[in-house]
Amino acid sequence: MRGKINTYLKPFLYSILTLFVLSCKSTKLVSDGTVDERLSSKAIIRAHYQNQPTFKTLSGKVKIDYTDGEDAQSFSVSLRLEKDKAIWMSAPLGIVKAYITPNKVSFYNKLQNEYFDGDFSYLSDLLGTEVDFKIVQNLLLGQALLDLREKKYEASITGEHYRLVPRSNEVLYKILFEIEPKNFKMASQQLSQPLKKRLLEIKYENYQRIGDEVLPNTININAVEKNTENRIQLEYRNLELNRTLNFPYKIPKGYEEIVLE
Repeated sequence: MRGKINTYLKPFLYSILTLFVLSCKSTKLVSDGTVDERLSSKAIIRAHYQNQPTFKTLSGKVKIDYTDGEDAQSFSVSLRLEKDKAIWMSAPLGIVKAYITPNKVSFYNKLQNEYFDGDFSYLSDLLGTEVDFKIVQNLLLGQALLDLREKKYEASITGEHYRLVPRSNEVLYKILFEIEPKNFKMASQQLSQPLKKRLLEIKYENYQRIGDEVLPNTININAVEKNTENRIQLEYRNLELNRTLNFPYKIPKGYEEIVLE
């Protein structure tokens, strides 16, 4: 059966789709916040992964501002994340809930009595690149969407950031990463398919320190496909680490299944 995504659900769902970290016990690196021209691409990448989060759980609120050029929405959702295992979001009064695990993407909408319960294939088709749980999680935490250790990169300095570009870029894809020099977290990352007029650009305006962790404060996402452009801003609020969390989620009986195309 097919269902239509209503106006309220669209920005909530798109935030999930474009959001679309393994623990590391090594010592975190922190600099004085200025770029060092002597650092090689290998050193920058090494520092980025030495500084990845080590917490077990994360909870808080996310303010979402969304626009597609015609419609604009703004609302807050509750966020719960168990690293490498689950991402849970709930809109006010549980009107829309989403539950993402390494094996599936699921959400339901009480306003329209409908639900989706499937794998990551739709997200991959939407973004034009393979998407999985780790990519969604990395986006939320300010880590590189792709594993920087799998390619060789040229390093340069642009403004106040380190820039990494693959030495041998893919024919159909263009990839660019910028890393801020204080905590070696992502300043921006960009994946594009020029021939298909697709662009996914994520910019991290600033970071906040919660306990021993450095986490994003505001994330700006720009997703373009041909003549369609979706802009989303995520702003974290009241973040807490390592609380005992549960993930209440059950698709109500009688809801209509959404088939996404």
